[in-house]
This record gives sequence, structure tokens and C-alpha cells, in this order.
Amino acid sequence: MFNNIYRGRRVLITGHTGFKGSWLTLWLQQLGANVTGVALAPEAEPNHWALLNLEHQSHFIDIRDENALRQVVVQANPEIVFHLAAQPLVRRSYAQPVETFATNIMGTANLLNICRSLNDLAAIVVVTTDKCYENKEWVWGYREIDPLGGHDPYSASKAGTEIVAASFRRSFFNTPGGTLLATARAGNVIGGGDWSDDRLIPDLVRAIAGQQALEIRSPKSTRPWQHVLECLSGYLMLGQTLVERDGSAADAWNFGPDREGNRTVEALLTALARDWPNVKWRLSEDVHPHEAQLLQLDSSKSRQLLKWQPVWTFEEGVNVTAEWYRSWLEDRTVASETQLNAYQALAKQRELAWA
Repeated sequence: MFNNIYRGRRVLITGHTGFKGSWLTLWLQQLGANVTGVALAPEAEPNHWALLNLEHQSHFIDIRDENALRQVVVQANPEIVFHLAAQPLVRRSYAQPVETFATNIMGTANLLNICRSLNDLAAIVVVTTDKCYENKEWVWGYREIDPLGGHDPYSASKAGTEIVAASFRRSFFNTPGGTLLATARAGNVIGGGDWSDDRLIPDLVRAIAGQQALEIRSPKSTRPWQHVLECLSGYLMLGQTLVERDGSAADAWNFGPDREGNRTVEALLTALARDWPNVKWRLSEDVHPHEAQLLQLDSSKSRQLLKWQPVWTFEEGVNVTAEWYRSWLEDRTVASETQLNAYQALAKQRELAWA
């Protein structure tokens, strides 16, 4: 897997207690990496990171606190950094815009500034989002060369994160033989273990647990849905390529689904209901803050140059997501490692580049 590049390496993950970060921590430990995590303590109860009960160095630090962050990062002395720590919710960004900008932009600047002092650091992957693009509501997928922007504070802050990362790359990480820095933009991620507020599937699971119908805001909004393991395989491929000293990979990369993954909210719920009869929803009559209606990614660059491609179809990703939550709700089984093993086995069977 990934040319054994992670075995025995010191890897720092910011945001390791979050949805993506906890899955990435699980995968990296399985790959033999020595993981150090930096994040805020999990807000949700239950939360995926705690359910996994992984053994690794874990520090609860706010990335806006540069001095505290510096102590941990310098001590960990990572060879690879995956930066996922962020305020990740659109609706929360309307309520807390300054905190969102401070965490997502200045938190990233703090981390990258600290990374300048690390002698053994080979690669940095900064994770942003598909929402970093200036959304024109067009039918084409956004490419890495399209303009950045953002209507809501979350999207704008992630565009700012991209600009900060590009500036640090050009100013400080472009020396021969030095650290290589890339950014990664994924689609709307689904999968077991997400308990965040104001996200479609976690809200749905809470509604099911309470024997209620989910209230949805925008049933016709289209998003590029993908299972969490799909984008993580892209991040890990990108990290591998940087460690192997391919300077052309020090750039921005999209990791989104095939076109069949671009579905409406209603279509996603309908697919979930096929695997889970308890799924029910109704349209909200309340007025809600602005959110993009149409959003798609063009991931041709990562497919052609990194040879990355998804493993599961849209339906398969929906199926394993429903299975994860049903297992948890019915008998408190955490299916993450089983699903990760199945994902890797299928990637090997299909002879994908990283498997």
C-alpha cells in the first residue's frame, strides 16, 4: 500500500479527532506510521475517534495558539504533515465568522510557519474543500485553475487557506531538496462515524434514533458525494508522491467522485432509504442562510497525473455508510476497521495504483 512510504515514518495529523482525521489516523496506523495528533477535544458524543480507541500521541491544542502548537510540533518532529484541523461547518460559520476565519486561515499560517523550522519534514498536505471555489452555479466541474472565492464565511475562509498555503509554498518551501507542500480539495464526504451538527447524514441518524423524520433544507441541491475513504486515499497518494520527491505534485489537487456521484440531496436520501427503511424526511419551511445549489468537481488532473481513482461506486459508498450506522445503532458495533479492510482488498483486486 502506497509503496510502504508510511511505514515507520513520523506523521503529524492536525484535526485527528474529527471525522476525516479519525479515519486517516486509523489508516495510517494500519500502514505502520508513528502518528501524533493535534486537535481540539471532540465536541460530539459519541465521536468516531473515541470509539476507535487508537493508541497514539494525542494533544488537545487550539491551532490558533502558535506557542502551544509549536511545542508539540517541534517535539514530534514529523516527516509528513496532514493538516485537517478546521472549523468545517457552513452554517456555524454564519454564527461564528471571526472564529472561522481565525481557525482556518491563521491556524494554517501558524502551522506552516512552525513547519519552516523542521529539518526532517518532507511533505505537507493541507486539506481544504470543494467549496473554496468561486461558485458560479454552472454545470461544469471546477478545476484547480478556476478562481477561488466564497459566499459564506466557511467557503471564503477555505479559499483564504488555499492562498496562504500557496504563498508559503512559493516563499518558503520551494528550495531544492526542501519540504514540498500541496493542497487537497475533496467533495461532500459521507461515511460512518460522522456526528457533526448541521450535516445531512449525522442529522439523519439522530432523527432515526429519535424515531423522527429528518427536516431537510434544499432537496434539489447537487453535491459531489463520496465516501470518506475515497478522498483519504487521494491524500495518502499525494503525500506519497511528495515524499518521493516529485516536485510537480506540490500544487493544488481535486479528489472528487465520478460524475455519477454528483447527486441531489434527495437522491442521496433515496439511495440511503433503499438500504435503510427507517430513513424518512420532510421539507423544512424555515428560512435558512445561503448555500450553493450546484457544485461539482473536475478531478481529471489527479486521475491522469497521480493515477488516483475511486474504489467504491456511489451506491457502494452509500451502502457501507448505512451499514456503519445501522451496526452502531442496533448493537454498538464500530465497523470502521472492517470497512477499511474491505476497501483496501477491493483496491488490490482492481490493481489500483496505490494498492
